[in-house]
Amino acid sequence: MAKFKKIGILTSGGDAPGMNAAIRAVTRHALSQGIEVVGVIGGYAGLLGAATETDKDVIAEKYLRPLKSGSVSKTITLGGTMLYSSRCPEFKTKEGMDLALKTCHEQNIDAIVAIGGDGTFRGATDLTNHGIPSIGIPATIDNDITATDHTIGFDTALNTCLSMFDYLRDTSESHARCIVTEVMGNGCGYLALYAGIAAGAVTIAIPEIPYDYEYGLNKIRDARAKGKRGMIAVCCEKMAKEGEENVAEHLTKLISSETGVDSRFNRLGHIVRGGIPTLRDRLVASQMGVGAVSLLLEGKSNLVMCLRDNRVTHTDINFALVLDRMYKNKLKDGDLEPFTAAQVEEMKLRCTRRAENIRELYEISKSICY
Repeated sequence: MAKFKKIGILTSGGDAPGMNAAIRAVTRHALSQGIEVVGVIGGYAGLLGAATETDKDVIAEKYLRPLKSGSVSKTITLGGTMLYSSRCPEFKTKEGMDLALKTCHEQNIDAIVAIGGDGTFRGATDLTNHGIPSIGIPATIDNDITATDHTIGFDTALNTCLSMFDYLRDTSESHARCIVTEVMGNGCGYLALYAGIAAGAVTIAIPEIPYDYEYGLNKIRDARAKGKRGMIAVCCEKMAKEGEENVAEHLTKLISSETGVDSRFNRLGHIVRGGIPTLRDRLVASQMGVGAVSLLLEGKSNLVMCLRDNRVTHTDINFALVLDRMYKNKLKDGDLEPFTAAQVEEMKLRCTRRAENIRELYEISKSICY
């Protein structure tokens, strides 16, 4: 078993409900093993900031907060992140890495648990490569990390979307309108697809499948012809090429001009990020938090926690990052060189399964939603 005296926890990138549950689990499990815990305030920026401060009280207040069992009490019910978050481009530079390492060495931080998305994991693997063992925990409402079936925050965001759709349906029914609602997703259609099916959306647009405007308009025409008054159409964000109007706004105009159905555009925006985390997000976050500490104690690092086939497991961070780029058609020259032929085939298989899952769900939405 590896010996650690102090573990640092940070949250980075977009916040997600359930991050606090993960922080709580890491903290309490580490403390139970006799390990000190410090919360890094503001993500990787906190590591950099602490390196330039000499006053211990200021460091503890602004950058590195010692965490005890009571520090995380009653946080499991809270959305957002008690450690706050930020995006820190400076951390990607040599100067930024030097500052982060200085903080870890001066503050005796032996390892890092980094909670967030793919950018967070890139930072974790950089720390590992510089001698600070790190484990990543996937937390993003978009569920856009290919290595895991479920990210912390996704289930809560789904339920928030569903509630908003149900509220919008009330007014759409009252005024016989179609309300076209855009949801977050960062180029991933899971939020729109899952919540759209559950809400009975008349048509759903996601980045993974080219949207057929005429098909969508015909669905709306048919629904109105069958006597349907209120309708909800759901679109994922970022579905437009540069210089083009996004799908949701364009569809809203087409519905009004081509079908005779009054339409309105609605964007849920950042409300989807907040809220009390669901049981599922709290449970997965707790499992992953304990798992991350256990892996460090086993002497393992440069790993990301995953949920696959309803079981919490882990995979190599570099494998996860390249897998994600493969799925998103963003592979760079040389990305696959470090991996064996068997590993590359595994990546391809996972990409195929994820794409098939989305196509199957999309076909379900076409047959039951109108």
